[in-house]
Amino acid sequence: MNSCAPNRNPFPICDPYRQGAHGVSWLLHPFFVPLYMMLVLLFTRTVFSHYALGVKIYLVWVVVLFTLVLPALSLVVLRALGKLADYRIDRRRDRYLPLALGALFYLLCALTLVKVPSAFLLRKIMVAAAGCEILCLLVTLRWKISLHLTGMGAVVALFSLLSIAGVGNLMGPLLVAVVGSGLLASSRLYLGCHNGLQILAGFCGGFLVMTLAILFL
Repeated sequence: MNSCAPNRNPFPICDPYRQGAHGVSWLLHPFFVPLYMMLVLLFTRTVFSHYALGVKIYLVWVVVLFTLVLPALSLVVLRALGKLADYRIDRRRDRYLPLALGALFYLLCALTLVKVPSAFLLRKIMVAAAGCEILCLLVTLRWKISLHLTGMGAVVALFSLLSIAGVGNLMGPLLVAVVGSGLLASSRLYLGCHNGLQILAGFCGGFLVMTLAILFL
């Protein structure tokens, strides 16, 4: 999903910038961002850090299952069925089914989290993530949007709102998310995956969806 434009460098192995851009793109891949977010909320100084260890392990397991394992397996199945040209899903039409399935998995994750009644805010986050997938799907019907930056925009919005609400000391993670968003945007531009408008639209879309979900759901 990261090799978006052909590398015209005759010595690609000697291009540290391209390698670094690939590294950032994989590190901040949409499959991994929900796990990072959950680890921050559960294991830093937030209201969620008071959960028992068993509850924390359960929450992490649920997030990994529905936001990483099942989406990754769905790509394997879709590729085997000939529904994807490749795993990079660079073509707009290849993104329709993965995005629809992603939204479904996030909603199933939110339903599973009902087993922890006090985790209502975490359920909101998963519903917001499903909203981000649906937004990207609708936009993708006509235009290409950055899925990477949509995820990061949602994370920046979440940490900003929780910091303002006093849910926890999230200024450090917020700063990391902002810097990470900048690095990711630069990486996607360098790799030729998106133009600036697609990146901006993704970040702003994710930020808006998460903000509306946290404030009004």
